[in-house]
Amino acid sequence: MGPQGAGKGTQAARLAEHLGVPAISTGDIFRANIKGGTELGVLAQSYTAKGELVPDSVTNDMVRDRLAQADAKDGFILDGYPRNAAQVAELDSILGDAGVALDGVIELVAERDELLARLRKRAEIEGREDDTEEAIARRLDIYAEQTAPLTDAYAERGLLVRVDGIGEIDEVTKRLVAALDGRVS
Repeated sequence: MGPQGAGKGTQAARLAEHLGVPAISTGDIFRANIKGGTELGVLAQSYTAKGELVPDSVTNDMVRDRLAQADAKDGFILDGYPRNAAQVAELDSILGDAGVALDGVIELVAERDELLARLRKRAEIEGREDDTEEAIARRLDIYAEQTAPLTDAYAERGLLVRVDGIGEIDEVTKRLVAALDGRVS
């Protein structure tokens, strides 16, 4: 977990490689569908282009289907999910149905000014249509309102690990691995 620009995608991929499990990113799945012009992509783009999030019903079904795939049987890293209380409840249901539990929840933390600078740079480099100034600010606001409070719930369950997302990529990865040491088999 963490706000857009905190490095979730980069670190999820590195952590997944370290653990030998898939990194499952709702954002990547949505972007692939948008690029492919699929029905889901068109629907997702209608929200993301305005800086809004894709509705829970679409996201939940997608995550349930993805976690049922064979490569996620021995574990997975979720990137960008859950993002609100309803999705936490749905994830609990998905995992309960599968007879598995979370080992941990990582929150990558970073200051808003740093996030804005990172996202502006990403928009310049990647030319991402969904990274306009307005869309970036809106997504950060939505995270602060809806997703950030979830970290308290995971902290109460004893699952939350906060990791500083600022620094060289390798440094952040080392902090992540150290923070999860002993939690993941």
